[in-house]
Order: sequence, then C-alpha cells, then structure tokens
Amino acid sequence: MRIAISAIGKLKDAEERAIVERYAKRLNGTGKSLGLGPIEIREFSESRAAGVDERKREEAARLLREIGPGDVTIALDPLGRSFTSEAFAALIRETRDGGAKTCNFLIGGPDGHGDGALAAASVKLSLGSLTLPHGLARVVLVEQLYRAATILSGHPYHRA
Repeated sequence: MRIAISAIGKLKDAEERAIVERYAKRLNGTGKSLGLGPIEIREFSESRAAGVDERKREEAARLLREIGPGDVTIALDPLGRSFTSEAFAALIRETRDGGAKTCNFLIGGPDGHGDGALAAASVKLSLGSLTLPHGLARVVLVEQLYRAATILSGHPYHRA
C-alpha cells in the first residue's frame, strides 16, 4: 500500500524538511517488506480566496484531486481521534490488509479542512490537543508512520 501525505503549505524550513526526508527514507526501507510504501509527499499552496469558507473549499479540492478509487483517506483534525502508537500501527495494518491501494493523509491549511476533505476521510486523526505548526505536524506524522512500520515488523525502534 502506498502512503501519500497531501499538505496545504510548503515546508520552508530546511531542518524540518531534512527530518521529514529522513523518516520517509526509513519508512521506505522498513515498509518495503511489509507492503507499505513508497511514501509520497505532495505540497499545495494556500488558497488566496478572501473568505475563510472559500479558502477551505479550494484547499479541500486541491487535497482531494489526487485521491483515486480504492484509496483510503485520513484527515488530520484537532477534533479527531487520538491513537496510541500501537493502535495507529494497527490502523495502518488494517488499512493495508483491507486492500487499500493508497492511504492518503490530508493536512489542511491554517484555517483547517474544508467540509469536502472531512467528508472524504474515513478517519479523522488528532496528533494531540496541542496546536502544532504545519511543518511540525508533518514531522510527527512521518515519524509515527515509520514507528508504525517498525511495530508491525517487530523492529526494536519502538520501546513502549
């Protein structure tokens, strides 16, 4: 199962980008034998619409454009469900074993997700109750995807 992260906003911070790339590379290596990956990260510019609702609508349309039939969509949402790392790994395993071609993770813009993106998501995922900048949310998500792969493979990276 391929993994795609579609995010509104581009990582400008070189250090954040380096961390994302490091964990993406690790995920591609560990996930290969598990049928996970490769991971693809798609960045979309923020909408320039004047109103919040229109911006969210435009950004949702951009995020959803790449989703195909048979794909599973998970939207990062502060009001979503929080998972332990083990439960997140189980979600990834169940999604893979359920026959999903791609698991798409959506990261909305500064105003959050539009209704279309939330409606398309089979899971709304919260990374915690703290507000994270988008770059840091991306770092946390990619690290947790790598951690999920190590849990599924029995690798000692995860020591809970």
